[in-house]
Amino acid sequence: MSTEPDERALLQAVAAGNRVAFTCLYSAHLNDLFRYATLFVGSTEEAEEIIQEVFVRIWDRRETLPHLASFKAYAYQVAKNLVVDYWRQQKRQATAHKRLQAFTTAPEFADAALIYQQDYQMAQQAIAQLPLKRKQIFLMRTQEELSLDEIAQQLSISKSVVKKQLYAATAFVKAYLHQHSDLSVGALCVLTLLETVNLN
Repeated sequence: MSTEPDERALLQAVAAGNRVAFTCLYSAHLNDLFRYATLFVGSTEEAEEIIQEVFVRIWDRRETLPHLASFKAYAYQVAKNLVVDYWRQQKRQATAHKRLQAFTTAPEFADAALIYQQDYQMAQQAIAQLPLKRKQIFLMRTQEELSLDEIAQQLSISKSVVKKQLYAATAFVKAYLHQHSDLSVGALCVLTLLETVNLN
C-alpha cells in the first residue's frame, strides 16, 4: 500500500529540512511506535529511548523519505532493528555479569575475589588519570548508572559528546589494564564489563 498523498507531501517537506513538518510526522506516529517498542522491551523508559533514536535516524536519513512506498513500514522497521539491538546489548551485559559471577564463586579459584579486587583497583588507578570532565562522565555512567540522556542533561552537553567521552575513557582504561596487568581472569572480567559501558 502506498503512502497517502497528504503524508507524501509531508515527507517531501521533511526531506527538504522542514522541522515543522517533521514534528507533524513525529506526532502522527509517536504513540503507535511507542506501544510497539514497549511491547517488546517491557520498559517504558527503554522504549522512550528507542523511539527517540528511531526519529533521530529518520531525520538523519530524511532525504530518502520521498522514495518510500510506506513511511509507517519504514518507521516500524527502524524500530524493530533498534529493539533487536537492545536485546543483543542486554544479552552481552548478562553474559559479562555471569562470567564475573562464575569466576568469583567457583571453588577452584579460592583467591578469586582478591584477584578481582586487585584488578578492579588497577582500573580505578586508570580512571583517576582521566581528564576531569571525561572521568566525571565515566563515573556517572558506571557508578551512578545514569543514561546517556541523563548525563547530557545534567552536564548541559549533547548526547554525542557524552558518547565520545565514554568511548575515549573506556579505551584508555582498557589500554591501561592491558599495559599494567598480566591479564588474569579478573582483569579479563573487568575488560568484559567495560565492553558494556557505552551500550545503553
